[in-house]
Amino acid sequence: MKMTTIKMKKKLDELFQRDDWRVSFIRDKDTYRVEWKDTKQGVTIKIPNVIAKYEHRGEAALEELQYHVSESLKMMNQQHHLDGKEKHIFPVIRATSFPKKTKAGVKLIYTEHTAETSVYYALDLGSTYQLIDETMLQEQEWTIDRLKEISLFNVRSLPIDPNKDTVAGNDFYFVSPQDGYDASRILNESFLEEMKANAIGELVVAVPHQDVLIVADIKNETGYDIIAQMTMKFFAEGRVPITSLPFVYDEKKLEPVFILAKNRPKE
Repeated sequence: MKMTTIKMKKKLDELFQRDDWRVSFIRDKDTYRVEWKDTKQGVTIKIPNVIAKYEHRGEAALEELQYHVSESLKMMNQQHHLDGKEKHIFPVIRATSFPKKTKAGVKLIYTEHTAETSVYYALDLGSTYQLIDETMLQEQEWTIDRLKEISLFNVRSLPIDPNKDTVAGNDFYFVSPQDGYDASRILNESFLEEMKANAIGELVVAVPHQDVLIVADIKNETGYDIIAQMTMKFFAEGRVPITSLPFVYDEKKLEPVFILAKNRPKE
């Protein structure tokens, strides 16, 4: 007998029955939400996806779902402190459209970066990280400047081992160690200055999504078309998209590249 949305909802009600949790079913979106009653932080589950997994794997799929949702909620509810964990604080790059507050309404700490990007700050917890909010900062009596200074120091200590690819006479360097702070390396100014010093043409930098930093030595007009198309492709495929616009790096500033090569004035 085919599993219906209502039957699955009843199963989920049984799985996530706890006094300190609240569950809700959003019928028009076919979603089920489990959240902490006090903070309203929680997890939203897509019921059609759960039904598909259940019909394929049975009760084991629901046991796995219960574990992952419970672990996620547990991590949300843990109190994390910054003192003594300075080495685990890193900056993360996000789009300017990224939420400025937590779901509980607490302001996240961020600083402006470019017209397209903002810098948030994260406490690394090993397998995941928590974005630092105003409450955490106030509890430790830290200033934003201190947070920024510590995080930038830490990001400069991360290894950079780019893979190089040359296309149509232009050199492209891909930094993607998959540690969660790939795009954050755009904040390593000493690295960008070193790349700028060695560049033959114009240095262009891109952070299409969280898990890659692209640095390009653009030596001809074709290079601009390539970096534009490449950034758009990565942006579309990224797990955490940031921006589809690459940047020209010059005089320690990042300026978005809006003009493709065929429209650029010849010097």
